[in-house]
Amino acid sequence: MSDNVSAFDAAEYDRKIRQTVPFYDEMVSQAAGLVKTVFHAPVSWLDVGCGTGKMADTAMKQVKAERFVFCDVSEKMLRIARQRFDGPEREFVLRDVREMTFDGEFDVVTSVMVFHFLQRTDRLEALGKCFDALRPGGVLISFSNFAPFTETGKTVCLERWGRYQTEQGKSPEESRSHIARYGKAYYPLTPFDEIALLKASGFRTAEILWLSNMQIGVWGMK
Repeated sequence: MSDNVSAFDAAEYDRKIRQTVPFYDEMVSQAAGLVKTVFHAPVSWLDVGCGTGKMADTAMKQVKAERFVFCDVSEKMLRIARQRFDGPEREFVLRDVREMTFDGEFDVVTSVMVFHFLQRTDRLEALGKCFDALRPGGVLISFSNFAPFTETGKTVCLERWGRYQTEQGKSPEESRSHIARYGKAYYPLTPFDEIALLKASGFRTAEILWLSNMQIGVWGMK
C-alpha cells in the first residue's frame, strides 16, 4: 500500500466517522486537553482501537509523547496508522483489548468509540486491562455511545441522531440502518453506569469529561 493510498483511506475513514458521530474531532481534542492538564512532562500513551490514528494525530500536535502505542484488532487500520506515524517512539500492536498484557507502562490510555461494542462483562474485562496498563496516577479516557435514562429520551435522541446523519450526507436508508444497531450491534450504558464501571475496575477517580447528543467521554485515574 502506498503512502497516498494510506492517506486517502484515513481521510475517507475519518470522513465517514464525522458523518456518523457529531463532534468527533472535538472528542479527541478534549482528550488531549485533559492530558495536557494532568501531565506536565512527556507521557507514555496507549491508544486502544486506534483505527487510522486520529487520536495520535491530535495528541502529537498538543502533547509530547515519549512513547505512543497503537493497538487495534484490524490489521488494515494498523497498517494505515503505521504508514502515517511510524518512528522510533511508535509501536503497533495487533490485539484485542481484552488480550493486552501491559503492566504499569503508560501514563495515558485512550479509547474512542470502542467499548460500547462490548457487553457489560466484556467491557469490565477490557477496562481492567486498561487499568493494569496504567502507572499509578495514570489516566484512562474513554468515549462511547451512551444510553439515555428513559424510553422517551431514547426515542428523541435516536431521532435527532438520525437526522444529523442525513444532514451530513448519509441516505435515509443508511441513517435508519445505523440507528437500528442500538442495543443490537453495540451496547450503550447510561452515564451513571459508565462511571460505575470505572469505579468497579479500580479507578480511584471517575468523572465525566464530555457529553453531547448520544456520546459521552469519561475518565478515570488509577
